Amino acid sequence: MSDLPRKAVVRTAKLAALPLGFAGRTALGIGKRIGGRPAEIIANELQQRTAEQLFATLGQLKGGAMKFGQALSVFESALPEEIAGPYRAALTKLQEAAPPMPTRTVHTVLEERLGADWRDLFREFDDRPAAAASIGQVHRAVWHDGRPVAVKVQYPGAGEALLSDLAQLGRFARLLGPLIPGMDVKPLISELRDRVSEELDYSLEAKAQQAHAEEFAGDPDVVVPQVVRQGDQVLITEWLDGVPLSEVIADGSQAERDRAGQLLARFLFSGTARTGLLHADPHPGNFRLVAGEAGDDSPEGWRLGVLDFGTVDRLPDGLPPTIGSALRMTLDGNAETVYEMLCEEGFVKPTIELDPQAMLDYLLPIIEPARSEEFTFSRGWMRQQAARIADPRSPAYQLGKRINLPPAYLLIHRVTLSTIGVLCQLGATVRMRDELEAWLPGFATRSAEAPEGLSGDGGPGEREGTEVGDLGRRERRAGA
Repeated sequence: MSDLPRKAVVRTAKLAALPLGFAGRTALGIGKRIGGRPAEIIANELQQRTAEQLFATLGQLKGGAMKFGQALSVFESALPEEIAGPYRAALTKLQEAAPPMPTRTVHTVLEERLGADWRDLFREFDDRPAAAASIGQVHRAVWHDGRPVAVKVQYPGAGEALLSDLAQLGRFARLLGPLIPGMDVKPLISELRDRVSEELDYSLEAKAQQAHAEEFAGDPDVVVPQVVRQGDQVLITEWLDGVPLSEVIADGSQAERDRAGQLLARFLFSGTARTGLLHADPHPGNFRLVAGEAGDDSPEGWRLGVLDFGTVDRLPDGLPPTIGSALRMTLDGNAETVYEMLCEEGFVKPTIELDPQAMLDYLLPIIEPARSEEFTFSRGWMRQQAARIADPRSPAYQLGKRINLPPAYLLIHRVTLSTIGVLCQLGATVRMRDELEAWLPGFATRSAEAPEGLSGDGGPGEREGTEVGDLGRRERRAGA
């Protein structure tokens, strides 16, 4: 029925061949070096061939393999430039496209899920997929009332494929670790596996998307398509035109990059504050820049179009206030208080004892974007942070190995890192502190009396900052 390879033996064989291919190319590279070829040229060749095999396999298999590749793609900016070059093209291919399933399979699914007269629901239906992703593909159509719509059709057998792929990838996660310096790939795969059942349930996705669509209706900064109809393995939403974020990353002007980055940062924090849901799949394929109303084509008038709500974290009270409070205290240099908060939340296990000042020194470079009025994200900055944490000789590496990531924070951590990765790909200059002050619980504006520090004693400066943040939220919700 489908071209998606579903049999466990076939999928396992394809994925199992990856580490063998890595090892074989390494041996071949050693042989060429003995033969006298320059090491740098050989390394580049090996990296490019490895990238081609890895992402061709992931894209072909779709399912969990492709989802893992998409999750990795947003961390491309953390790779050293001499490695990033060969990998970049292969990584970004996974953000927008994958091999489509046959037309006959699409029609069969639509008939099974929408009824034998499914074509009567549409004025037009394009058999060519407009986009293909890890568990389904999207077709452009015109609904019977004349609205342009996106029809998302789930690949038959996608659930089995997801679980099989992620289980197999988990077995050789250690070999994939070098792709992203400073990041443990195994927890990423485990977390992706935990989200499989939710992402396969299009009813949950429809509820999450509609909640966002209603909350952001008429918003000057963010637009989310309304849900038109949802069925098992089929989701129909309003069509959203716009420039894919991947195109802005590749060819956008600096003004376009900055606007996209500011809106992305705003949505990261405001979306959760306003809906109680955290959009947990922030790769560029899920975002569009949409032209402003009244013919405003300048980047300042653009809005951020947000797609794909299959993976969300349900946070009815918003992001934990501890995040904002710890961030504020870290910027204020309050090492002891920050350390106590991290211990209480489980970031430092009871059996571990760390130096509070060393912990502060570890955190400060990471949260540099929140220190100033605006910050320019770049691949160079991202690589610097990754290298600092990944170098076994550095104190940051030794301390990082002893820090624990509580399960409640795992998805928040991944989404934040992924968003930062996209901001670095954009090279955007962002007023990050503005968004933190407006939307992040526990974070406060610097008081006028202490411009270089934060009021951390709960006094007037902190209360004033909270009021400013609340005002910012009210103004944004009113469309100010």
